[in-house]
Amino acid sequence: MRYAATIIGTGCAFPENRVTNDEIVDRLEKDNISTNDRWIRDRTGIRERRFSNLENPDEHNSSLGVAAARKALDMADRTPGDIDQIIYATCTPDTLIPSTACWLQHKIDAPQAWAMDINAACSGFVYGLATADKFIQSGQTRTALVVGAEVLNPFINWQDRGSCILFGDGAGAAVVERTDPHASARILSSHLLSDGNLWELFYIPAGGSSMEVTPGRFSQNLHKMRMTGKEIFKVAVRTLAEFANRALESNGFTIDDIDWFIPHQANYRIIEAVAKRLNCPMKKVVVNVDRYGNTSAATIPTALDEAVRDGRIQKGQLILLDSFGAGLTYGAILMRW
Repeated sequence: MRYAATIIGTGCAFPENRVTNDEIVDRLEKDNISTNDRWIRDRTGIRERRFSNLENPDEHNSSLGVAAARKALDMADRTPGDIDQIIYATCTPDTLIPSTACWLQHKIDAPQAWAMDINAACSGFVYGLATADKFIQSGQTRTALVVGAEVLNPFINWQDRGSCILFGDGAGAAVVERTDPHASARILSSHLLSDGNLWELFYIPAGGSSMEVTPGRFSQNLHKMRMTGKEIFKVAVRTLAEFANRALESNGFTIDDIDWFIPHQANYRIIEAVAKRLNCPMKKVVVNVDRYGNTSAATIPTALDEAVRDGRIQKGQLILLDSFGAGLTYGAILMRW
């Protein structure tokens, strides 16, 4: 390995509009009296989330990505001109064409960068970080900007109380740069996998080239998210624990060696169940799902940025990122900060 990759800056951004559980309940059918704040908290741990105002260009997906990217660049003491690769993880792009990565490149004016989107749903940031790591190892990239961002609220199915309570909007970013392969602070390994056989557990039927959104399909909510909650829970707990252990074992570590565990923030109950399966104390787990909900590709980078900025994450600590998403997609990254 000629080079290694290390994160030198992080950032996050959220829309202004805080949406409480009571506000979510108000949007559901009035006869659905069993859904209330307590019911949502007990099942998900979520108190509130943020929703973008789609009429406000500053809260579009790429705009949230810009805000997060600028914070990451400031922390890294880098400029947009220093970036030579942009990887944008999202399943809710501004437009199908061009990519949201290109929108971000345009908005921050990064003329030396080539840009691409990755759609791995909630695993997107981990996939993007792993991709940047490999390009840096090969010598083709010196400085990469990896963004995970979503504006999910337009795709929420308000007829499904099991899924509509979960999601929020936001963006997280990381500046990743070349370092010596023997440096202490670096990405140690990445572990990725997908299982397309389980696609029906979480998908959006219409909106792609195979199924146009016609008036009839619109009325059937075929352009909205469909999720099989109970099955997702079981698969998520099993695979998150499996990939966490895979990353640890491949580097000769155990969960006791970890300083911070940052899993995908899908649901607090999933996070608790994974921590229990790993024998990882919750005091080592970074959590922000209670305040932001499930922001898909943005959950891990926003949680990472919060923990860096509030001082929990310190130089030399061992960090484990762990993801699970629609596809299905899975991935874990182990790194030394």
